[in-house]
Amino acid sequence: MFVSKITRLVFIGIVTVASVISTIAAYGAACPADHVKLTQALKAAVKPSGGPSNGGLDNNMWGAVVGRDGVVCAVTFTGASIGDQWPGGRAIAIEKANTANALSLPKFALSTANLYAGAQPSGPLYGLTATYPVDTATMYAGSVEKYGTESDPMVKKPASGMVAFGGGLPLYDGNTIVGALGVSGDTSCGDHNVAWRVRRALRLDKVPAGITDKANDAIIYDVDATGKSGSGYGHPKCGHSEDAVAKEIGASAAGPK
Repeated sequence: MFVSKITRLVFIGIVTVASVISTIAAYGAACPADHVKLTQALKAAVKPSGGPSNGGLDNNMWGAVVGRDGVVCAVTFTGASIGDQWPGGRAIAIEKANTANALSLPKFALSTANLYAGAQPSGPLYGLTATYPVDTATMYAGSVEKYGTESDPMVKKPASGMVAFGGGLPLYDGNTIVGALGVSGDTSCGDHNVAWRVRRALRLDKVPAGITDKANDAIIYDVDATGKSGSGYGHPKCGHSEDAVAKEIGASAAGPK
């Protein structure tokens, strides 16, 4: 009988562990977009690869997607080779995706552009970008030649870092939040426009609610000459025509609701 009890306990333990492992694996596998889909959507959203202008510098871009668990699903770029876009943009794109995912909820979205004003000195979110430091051991691991490919060393690794300027958006499938997107390589205002186009192309733009008067996570251009945001969620203009493009594609809002 004693042996039988031990056997039952061991069996229960094995089943429990298997169940936990299965749950973790399933959660980690819930990627909202893979490398192919992300690459197609990103290339279609920027001018150098045949897409439209986004009002900024119209550079080649980096893009990254994380699942809701914060694990990187895909990293890509639009140029012919890794040096065709800012090398630093890879890490920034991952950090933007991480930020948008970490600070958005199933029923309420915040873009990284919505965080700009609050993250400034004296703002309620000042110090935000220091709360989740970049894990250099994972971010810069592996072969540089694999960066932006299907086998990018960050894929299946937890994202890290925080960014408080345009280019990061949470992803929604119509039921709930499923992760987030980050893009980098242009002005921060241009990045926001690119991300907006990519999210729409992925059909993961079913935003349920947000801080803006449009009840979404659009960029709010209300930072004045003194650097203050009237809404507290604003982002400065970047000096080109990004704000005009944002208005045209529905990526900007007049203010908070």
